Amino acid sequence: MKTRIFVAIIFAVALSFAPQFVSTSNAQTPKYSAQLITPTAGQILYPGQRVRVEWTHTLPNVNLAGCEEEVWLSLDGGRTFTACITPIMDPKATFFYWTVPNTPTNAAVMDIRFGGEGWYPECFAPQPASTFVISQSTGQLY
Repeated sequence: MKTRIFVAIIFAVALSFAPQFVSTSNAQTPKYSAQLITPTAGQILYPGQRVRVEWTHTLPNVNLAGCEEEVWLSLDGGRTFTACITPIMDPKATFFYWTVPNTPTNAAVMDIRFGGEGWYPECFAPQPASTFVISQSTGQLY
C-alpha cells in the first residue's frame, strides 16, 4: 500500500512539472505558405525560353535537414499538376531557372511544395492567382 501511495505522489509531482517541459509553441509556429513572384499573372512565356521562377515563402519552425521544396506545373488551370519542373531543392531556396517546355496553354499554374520524409507532411501552395500563358510560337522574329 505504501508503495502505491509513493508511486502516486511521484507521478503527481512529475505531472506538476511537465507543462514547463512540453512544447506548446506549435500553436504559434507559422505553417508553410508560398507566394509566386515570377512568372506573373498573364505573362506570356515561349517554348525554349529560360526564365527565372521566383517566390517568397514562410517555412515552418521544424528541422529542415530532411525537407525539400519542389515546383510542379499544371497546364489546365491548376486542376492537375502533372510535371515536377525542379530537381529536389533545398527548402531555403526561393528561385530556379526553368526552360519553358513546348506545351502551349493559356492556363499554366505553378504549385510550390514543401515537405520532408518523416519530418513534415507534404504541403501544397498552388498559385492560381498567377496563371500565365505558354505560347505556341517560340517568340523569335524571323
